[in-house]
Amino acid sequence: MNATSFVIPAPQQAALPVAGESKSFPVRRIWCVGRNYLEHIREMGNDERDPPFFFAKHADMLEPDGATIPYPPLTKDMHHEVELVVAMKSGGQNIPVEKALDHVYGYAVGIDLTRRDLQQAARKKERPWEIGKSFDHSAPCSPLQPASKIGHPAKGRIWLSVNGTERQKGDLTELIWNIPEIIWKLSQQVEIGAGDIIMTGTPAGVAALSPGDKVECGVEGVGTLKVTIGKPAA
Repeated sequence: MNATSFVIPAPQQAALPVAGESKSFPVRRIWCVGRNYLEHIREMGNDERDPPFFFAKHADMLEPDGATIPYPPLTKDMHHEVELVVAMKSGGQNIPVEKALDHVYGYAVGIDLTRRDLQQAARKKERPWEIGKSFDHSAPCSPLQPASKIGHPAKGRIWLSVNGTERQKGDLTELIWNIPEIIWKLSQQVEIGAGDIIMTGTPAGVAALSPGDKVECGVEGVGTLKVTIGKPAA
């Protein structure tokens, strides 16, 4: 369809910048992996024997490097979760592990912002996690680094600091399910498509953020991401 086919203006295409490129990467869906670093599973009181699972955020919840993130409504306990982000250039269903990396365009650093109090309340009532995970501005993400330039990171430091104090640290080797396995497993649940990004889980050290906090995080060999937590939106 062309632009004149819609009864209201079409929403803007969500996209991520690509390092060193003038063109950007169009984002179709955001998938997030739960429970994929052992120490984070333990700190959240979950059963480390359970496999990770997937939940979603909306593409228009992305925020760029350097953004000021308004403190979200309905919560007094918003947490940071630094993650390696995988961007897909193609996809399919039931993608074999050994073919999974063929579908990857590149990698970035992301933060899965979480309204922890709402997430935990929903979990106790056996309700979906959307209210805790999927809210405006909840997916800050750095520019993408093409895999053609940096390869496919399987090891390297992942970290996050707030106001200069390190809170989260780990290594990509600590992923319970690695990147090819995540893609394989997700493609059993849905058909992965070009433009999908996957946030791959967070190491231990998640904690609350407050207005005025300056957050910096990174993944070795991929890049860094900086955001500031602002006041609640008016």
